[in-house]
Amino acid sequence: MSQTQLPELIQALLDPESYPHSPPRVELVQTQMSFVFLAGDFVYKVKKPVNLGYLDYTTLEQRLFFCQKEVELNRRLCPEAYLGVVAIAGQAGKISVDDTGQPLEYAVKMRHLPQEAMLNNLLVRDKATPEMLASVAEKLAGFHGKAETGAAISGFGDLAAIRQNTVENFEQTGENVGTTISPEKYKRIKAYTEDFLAQNASLFRRRLEEGKIRDCHGDLHAAHICFGDDGICIYDCIEFNDRFRYGDVASEVAFLAMDLDHYGRADLSRRFVSAYVAVSGDTELGALLSFYKCYRAYVRGKVEGFKLADPHISKAEKKKILAVAREYFELADFYTASEEAVN
Repeated sequence: MSQTQLPELIQALLDPESYPHSPPRVELVQTQMSFVFLAGDFVYKVKKPVNLGYLDYTTLEQRLFFCQKEVELNRRLCPEAYLGVVAIAGQAGKISVDDTGQPLEYAVKMRHLPQEAMLNNLLVRDKATPEMLASVAEKLAGFHGKAETGAAISGFGDLAAIRQNTVENFEQTGENVGTTISPEKYKRIKAYTEDFLAQNASLFRRRLEEGKIRDCHGDLHAAHICFGDDGICIYDCIEFNDRFRYGDVASEVAFLAMDLDHYGRADLSRRFVSAYVAVSGDTELGALLSFYKCYRAYVRGKVEGFKLADPHISKAEKKKILAVAREYFELADFYTASEEAVN
């Protein structure tokens, strides 16, 4: 998409003079839900005014609320990076970030984390080590041990709630069957999911009773982990829908384990899981691993598929997105026949 096709305010935020620190250049990165501006030492994240069903950012008040919530929640695992929420205002026909004028928009302000230290980039360069993943496991187990729980949160670990999430997954993928996922894979994954839930009701109930349902990160994949000078930063958790953040800690562990598999590093995936179990003492986690890996891979494929309908994303970028979506669905299908799934 060319710059002129972007909303006027977004075009204005590409001007370095719109920022108080006047960075040498500003780069725009888009997600399905946000415009992210890389501006020198800082990053500014502006939420798109969209309603995707599972999130609603359509009003300025909602975007402010979720900006504030994003900062609050992410400071749990990455306090040094999340600086706060800033207003974007217009005065004398000029857009200014962190201004005192009438807010036109809001942005989450972050420190610019080093891209070369992100786990996904380390994996591509073969720089990730078993020791690094063990450190992530230790941090995550500590976080889960202290994460909020209680009746309102535990309810999301009920079998009916888990089934609702999986049903929603398959319904929301419907229009992309035949594009991002073949009809055969769709049916096979759906059948595996339904069978696992039916056969393991007592296991899910026990997880709930044992307090394994927590207020987690919700989006724990490799691109959201940074090995910086200040230690491990796990950022960009889900703030827009509590239902996607509340869940079994096993599902969170499976998310990163699945993503490590996606990068062809099953060895690091196993090391991460074994280190988490050793620190947390959650030996029952293994019985759920393939199920939740399949679920998480399917979610990743689904979310990538959503981007194909985004008018702000170019055709060239959508071609790459399609390939990634298919990879994740392929991985989800693999887990339906994995040794853990069979056993």
